[in-house]
Amino acid sequence: MSKKTVQKSKKRTTRTNKKRTTGVKANTVVKSTPVTSEKVTEVKPVEVPKKVDTVESTPKTTVQPKETSEKVVAAESAPAVKTAPAKKATTKKATAAKSTTATSKKTATAKSKTTTEKVAAKTTSTKKTASTKKATTKKTTTAKSTTATSKKTTTAKPKSIKSETPAEAKPTEVIQEVPVEKSQPIDLGPRRSVAFIGSECYPFVKTGGLGDVMSALPKSLAKLNMDVKVIIPRYKCIPQKFQEKMEYKGSFYMDLCADGKQYYVGIMEYQEDGVVYDFIDNDEFFSWGNPYTNLIDDIPKFCYFSKAALAALNYLNWTPDIVHCHDWQAALVPLYLRTTFKDTNVGRAGAILTIHNLRFQGVYDRKTIQYWSDLPDYVFNKDCMTQNWLDANMLKGGITYSNVVTTVSNTYAGEIQTEEYGEGLEEHLRYHSSKILGIVNGIDTDIWNPATDKLLAAQYDSQSVIKNKKANKKALQESLGLEVDDHKIVIGLISRLTNQKGLDLVNDVIPSIMDEHTQVVVLGTGDTMYEDAFRYYENKYKGNFCAYIAYNENVAHNIYAGCDALLVPSRFEPCGLTQLISMRYGSIPIVRETGGLKDTVQPYNLFDNTGNGFTFDRYESGLLYDAINRAKTLYFENRKYWDEMVVRDMNKDVSWQQSAKQYKDMYVELTPKY
Repeated sequence: MSKKTVQKSKKRTTRTNKKRTTGVKANTVVKSTPVTSEKVTEVKPVEVPKKVDTVESTPKTTVQPKETSEKVVAAESAPAVKTAPAKKATTKKATAAKSTTATSKKTATAKSKTTTEKVAAKTTSTKKTASTKKATTKKTTTAKSTTATSKKTTTAKPKSIKSETPAEAKPTEVIQEVPVEKSQPIDLGPRRSVAFIGSECYPFVKTGGLGDVMSALPKSLAKLNMDVKVIIPRYKCIPQKFQEKMEYKGSFYMDLCADGKQYYVGIMEYQEDGVVYDFIDNDEFFSWGNPYTNLIDDIPKFCYFSKAALAALNYLNWTPDIVHCHDWQAALVPLYLRTTFKDTNVGRAGAILTIHNLRFQGVYDRKTIQYWSDLPDYVFNKDCMTQNWLDANMLKGGITYSNVVTTVSNTYAGEIQTEEYGEGLEEHLRYHSSKILGIVNGIDTDIWNPATDKLLAAQYDSQSVIKNKKANKKALQESLGLEVDDHKIVIGLISRLTNQKGLDLVNDVIPSIMDEHTQVVVLGTGDTMYEDAFRYYENKYKGNFCAYIAYNENVAHNIYAGCDALLVPSRFEPCGLTQLISMRYGSIPIVRETGGLKDTVQPYNLFDNTGNGFTFDRYESGLLYDAINRAKTLYFENRKYWDEMVVRDMNKDVSWQQSAKQYKDMYVELTPKY
């Protein structure tokens, strides 16, 4: 025994003799475990008490008597169970969360039973000799211990192990004690492969809402365990930065016309955000700068594109479960699937056609479409392609041969079956009403996010919108030449300048709504009559009216962030993204109750302070004027309620998450074979 160890043992003996307890002699500790104390001091690195089954780490293990085994268990849990000092067992408790050195010192002053038990446990986990001596010593000492204490301590064993499993526990034990909730795999449901076929897709090319849907919906579906491919034409107007990253995947020649004329089909590929983009390359059809030119040129171009897209899928040996085509430009895809490609791999896919705007149908001379498409004669009948005896309607044929027809809002799905909104196809759509489904669009909340939008003067979220929107309003007024005045209400209008968007109503009400408290900002291009009218108003109401006759993405972002309200008084609106973006940016929408506008904007109710915009129903300028005045009244007379509506709009879920789930459910229902 070393000199240093003997001194420590004497000190412990002195302290123990000072604290005597009734019925238990303190000097019992000194007499019964002198050698054991030395052993414990030497094996200080063993900090964490071991379980009973950790004895297998000892070179040789002997079976302990029953009493000793019980005490080993008790000793293990002793650090977790708060033990009492010798004098007051019922009041004071010792803490086991301290280091091993401190614990062994305190344990020496506790009652003899607990001290002896701890020593036995540590001795068992280190050396056989110490374990054997301990067993003999404990038999003498533990005769005075109570069975109740041992049972109580044993019960606390699981708790003791959990509370003392820092880094020093066995690796196997740590793995076992990891909570079940950690990184559980999320079940995203069945997997399907979908090929999107359309004429445009953001950020490559975009002229309207179709480009946004072709971009955002596939990315949302990819996050739901879907295998998605997007196929669009390779226009010359696609930015060079994307052209440079495209990878050549192959080429072939394809029969197209009724006389067997062949055309080159090249395939270029680009990948991003889990989506594969394939571009159909042909200079003869896609050498123009814009995706749409005139119907005479567009009919052959999109007959070629619809057939080439399916031929490319077969060439790449990529067989989708679903082919999802969009608008009249890809409406011949379902007909090709069920005729020309019916005996190929891609011919087994289900066909879905989405109508983004029923006004555009691809109607042209029947003989011309029949020549360029080379479709069989039997599809050119009054129940499929033929319209008005001499014309062929590409969208009508797609509706006939699709498994499902979707629209971009639920209300619009019903409206297109009426004479007012049916654009001449209402009877045909009513006949196919059983397969028509409306799913409202969402927006890409990564692109349209005021909290990260670098184009804004001040970024904001729903918590800081009231404060920071003022900075954006000021920046908008300064950049567009308006009077800088925070007390004026700024009303924005971002739209194509056509009759469909209700601009005749806007033109009628502007003289009535313009006063010293109102400013109006218009952004867009379109019909000359509206462009000239808005320029006139800009000159008449200098400093309070701005006509930005162009489309500028940067200006659009700043109008959404800087204006207080946004006008969307459409004659008809299949879905509408403008009102969704305005709510995302905290601008209150003023809309007509039609199509997607009705589905996404709930009218404000002053009595219970609910709703997220101002609406009117009939297509009348007087009702638009009334809706604008109701908005101005709330803005100036009850700013608290206005601000609450702004926050409510920003917190509204306008993403693709819910819509993408509905599309996936539709795909799964259409392909139940898996």
